Amino acid sequence: MTPERFIGPPPLLVGVLPDQHPEVLTAAAVLAAKLSAPLLCAYVDEASYLVEWDPGRSAHRLLLHPEKDDDELRAVTTGLRASIERVAANAGTGGVPVEWTLRTLAGDPGRALARLAAENNVPMIIVGTSERGLSHRLSELLNGSVGLWLTHHQSRPVLVVPYRVPAHQDSE
Repeated sequence: MTPERFIGPPPLLVGVLPDQHPEVLTAAAVLAAKLSAPLLCAYVDEASYLVEWDPGRSAHRLLLHPEKDDDELRAVTTGLRASIERVAANAGTGGVPVEWTLRTLAGDPGRALARLAAENNVPMIIVGTSERGLSHRLSELLNGSVGLWLTHHQSRPVLVVPYRVPAHQDSE
């Protein structure tokens, strides 16, 4: 694995998902523009698995990148690239777009994002809050919250961007 090569300051890492609330990517892009930093966008394919290598049980190294290259994953990344391009083009001041790249990772989202952050020495990880609704709550109960896991298991600052619905308008 080679780290992304950006000119200038290290990138901000943002976790992206298909159909994610736009506030997450917009907040990350605006912050990156204000800091004159690029964006390292990461999509974690939870359906892929991590390949573990354990030489003499002295260290564990997990493969970050999915081994599969199927049509479904290509469709997801194509849609993500279009969304990122649209947001990054409008986030910069004076018409200068934010530099960005998209990486596809595999396995547990929190662990994959933490490893990518360490690999690229990013100063901050940006993620969104969980979606609203019963199915998303059950998923978070079973799988855990990515933002919560990140804040407890690595030393970089984590910015958790909320889904913006004022409490008085929340129907749940």
